Amino acid sequence: MFGGPSAEHNVSGASALAVVRGLRSDRYRPVVIGVGADGRWMLVPSSTVEELASRKTSGPAIQDRLTAAGTEVELRRGGRLVSSDAPDTVLEQLDVVFPVIHGPYGEDGVVQGFLETLDLPYAGCGVLASAVGMDKVAMRRAFAAEGIPAVPHVWFSERRWQTCEEPLTLVGDLEWPLFVKPANMGSSIGISRVTGPDELARAVGEAFRYDEVVVVEQGVTARELLCGVLGDADEPAASVPSEVKVSGGWSDFDQKYVSTADVVTSPADLPPDVTEQVRELSIRAFRAISGYGLARVDFFYDEATGKLYVGEINTMPGFTAKSVYARGWATSGISYEEIVTRLIDLAFARHGRKQHKATEAAG
Repeated sequence: MFGGPSAEHNVSGASALAVVRGLRSDRYRPVVIGVGADGRWMLVPSSTVEELASRKTSGPAIQDRLTAAGTEVELRRGGRLVSSDAPDTVLEQLDVVFPVIHGPYGEDGVVQGFLETLDLPYAGCGVLASAVGMDKVAMRRAFAAEGIPAVPHVWFSERRWQTCEEPLTLVGDLEWPLFVKPANMGSSIGISRVTGPDELARAVGEAFRYDEVVVVEQGVTARELLCGVLGDADEPAASVPSEVKVSGGWSDFDQKYVSTADVVTSPADLPPDVTEQVRELSIRAFRAISGYGLARVDFFYDEATGKLYVGEINTMPGFTAKSVYARGWATSGISYEEIVTRLIDLAFARHGRKQHKATEAAG
């Protein structure tokens, strides 16, 4: 399942196509549902999926994607996928859902909650972890409770910003430059780097286009490190850290999805003790939000001071075979195909445990 009514719609289509390509043909038959920007669920024709999956491309990642077009459908309890025009007509019977939806609607617990009500196994984090991981304010509160270091930051609502007589006071003692972000968004959408007070209002206005709450972080001179987590809540594993080499001071949307330049180094060239600290903090961050299945944890590493800051955790990170998440695991000895298979196996395992608990409770 991909798409959704968020600014990360097209990114999701690219990740979903990669998942289709990564499915073992001897174990799985993909049924692809694209959620349109208008919220409608569309069953993408299998012929379209097969044609796109077999296509070779060397262009920008954002161009190699699925689109939400096809027959409008509804998902019913037990995995029955029916036609919206003929609800008695079952078009497909689903066994497990792989929600590759980035950002609001799909990465924030909304879809996960819906799938829970339908009693369907699904890959990735559950409702709680998805919601906490998506909201940068709640995420940082969870990190603070576990002693996980984060960059200095503040947050405020749109109403508070508009009614404050001196809006500049809302950023407190943070030092320039600042990064202004929507609290609930990913893929660097709505983020601005601000070097002085004159730029703040424009940046905050841009962030409020995507959310009602804005987070302002103090900029740090640091290397950007990323680490993948894979597994269940009890025994998650962390990949080797990777590094993103950025231009212009930070990794924006164009560098991530439009440019064809390879800006990722995996593994990152780090002292062994820093590598282990990144992996340890990644697992701690995963557990802090009650993660399950997968997540990518992003870090800032200040070489001058030796300090590591956890920037955020992404419960459905960019998920193409060329993404930082997949490349970190490839360097660690786990292929993209194996990642996909493990996530589906974990989905069935979690669902089986819940069914067992429900049976015990009933009697």
